[in-house]
Amino acid sequence: MNNIEISQIATLPTKYGTFKIQAFKEGKGVNGKEHLAIFTDDLSDAPIVRVHSECLTGDAIGSVKCDCGEQLVYAQKLIAKEGGMIIYHRQEGRNIGLLNKVNAYALQDTGLDTVAANHQLGFRADERTYEVVEFILNHYGIKKLKLLTNNPSKIENLANIDIVERLPIVIKSNPHNEKYLDVKKTKMGHIL
Repeated sequence: MNNIEISQIATLPTKYGTFKIQAFKEGKGVNGKEHLAIFTDDLSDAPIVRVHSECLTGDAIGSVKCDCGEQLVYAQKLIAKEGGMIIYHRQEGRNIGLLNKVNAYALQDTGLDTVAANHQLGFRADERTYEVVEFILNHYGIKKLKLLTNNPSKIENLANIDIVERLPIVIKSNPHNEKYLDVKKTKMGHIL
């Protein structure tokens, strides 16, 4: 990949543990996407890696409409304990952007599910790409890993990385995300 700017490494103390953090800016100017690698000192033979797609509503605001925020917390706790890396993948709303994600939410309020709402807006169910994820993994020399995911698409899209094990993320559903999780399972093939 061309045009990747890489920050220095800094220490990031969190309520779950102390990590290192490094930013990767994809593209130039203010429109470049800035991804994060949040990691422990031990990135041994096959570290645990979580590729976490940005979800402002779930990760920062505490929405219970999805399971994203809870997945991020789960990953932070596990990686603080076991070692590894979280790649915070800045592709909001399965890469349709925040404005379109909120428009999709409005369509969901009328009864559409997440896939149908994306289609209504002219998008595929999932618009994410993973080239920058492979770039970040290669930057750290990670050639094989244990992938913390329920999404088989992430496994398929990381074809150049040796995924030695898929580790599930088990999150309890709630009345606000039951339909969302069912759609992830039945229409998107997530292993829940």
